[in-house]
Amino acid sequence: MTWTMPPPPHRLPTVSATSPRTDDLLSLVTARHQEFLTLMTEAQSHFLAAHQHVAAHQPVTAQAPGVRSLVFVVSTGRCGSTAMSNILNAHPDILSLSEFFLTVRTTLPAEGLVPAEEFWHTLADPHPLFNAMVRGGAGLPEFLYPDLAGARFTANTGIPAISLTSLPHLTNTPDDLFDALAAEVPTWPAQSARDHYLRLFGWFAARFGGTVVVERSGMSLGCVPWLRQCFPDARFVHLHRNGPDTAVSMSRHTGFRMQLLVSDTLELLDRQADRLNTFALPVDLASALGDRIDRDHLMGLDLPVTRFAQLWSDLIEHGTRELAGTQHLALSYEDLLATPEPTLRELAAFLDVDADENWMRHSAASLDGTRAGAAERLPEFEALKQICAPMTDQLRMR
Repeated sequence: MTWTMPPPPHRLPTVSATSPRTDDLLSLVTARHQEFLTLMTEAQSHFLAAHQHVAAHQPVTAQAPGVRSLVFVVSTGRCGSTAMSNILNAHPDILSLSEFFLTVRTTLPAEGLVPAEEFWHTLADPHPLFNAMVRGGAGLPEFLYPDLAGARFTANTGIPAISLTSLPHLTNTPDDLFDALAAEVPTWPAQSARDHYLRLFGWFAARFGGTVVVERSGMSLGCVPWLRQCFPDARFVHLHRNGPDTAVSMSRHTGFRMQLLVSDTLELLDRQADRLNTFALPVDLASALGDRIDRDHLMGLDLPVTRFAQLWSDLIEHGTRELAGTQHLALSYEDLLATPEPTLRELAAFLDVDADENWMRHSAASLDGTRAGAAERLPEFEALKQICAPMTDQLRMR
């Protein structure tokens, strides 16, 4: 028996990313979300009733034996971070979690007890914004699940958040892994969000191996405060790339174009504090943007590349300030391309794993440096350099 996502009770009409937000729309969104949660809870209860014998014989400790440390790779995104996840995933002593906190969203409180069912919903509920983007053909290229042949879930039924990237990054059979999680996670006791996450990471490590857990999400520099609060013992790798090239890459990526629209909306709502935290995007706001976000519409919006240069600068300023005082390694994407083996040795030393020669050789061969210098070919290059200059200087001083 497999756990199946219940269909939404009804669908919102298609709304473009620029449609006006109204109280009626937000009320409809809230009602739809609550009804969906009710149906999902009922389906989950039926599943657990049929799998009690499995859950009872598969206890998992909060931290799997042998897991030594937790590290977060944080970045602006569009700086080689996805390639970094693939490099980490090839190392036998590393459990690589790709786009975990970007897709499951950090909406749980850092303090207090969280019921297992509530924690499970953060993993299994579709991400409202990302699901709408996949439905409209605007899904991020980092999303692995929508391209899988024979996959159980679709954007119309709702793709579980953890299935978008994290599970397919670990296995070729993500639906089976999702079913195993569905049998396991809801049986846990109420505990803090931190302990839930650590127990989950330990569960993955016990299943896939690795003594160092490394989570990597794009656009994560704005989320360092939450990560520090929830995981005070964690270490960080700050992966960065030169500002103009990053801005050009952001401008051609559906996720970052969507990020600017969301940021503009938060600014209009006087919610500036949330503007850079992509992990904690409010459900009501995401859903109010519509249940289908069309790729052609999104890519056709007039969003000057200079706005992405400012986004890069804001993220670098915020991230470097929040990383001060933490145990972290600053790693340049340009160094990774130019001198991969020394850079990977430095990374391995920081992670306290073996710098295996075969791993470094394979990783170096997987890197693609053909897009370096893309900004220099644009007429806006000088403007991009000027916007990025203060934070470029700050990165050089680290």
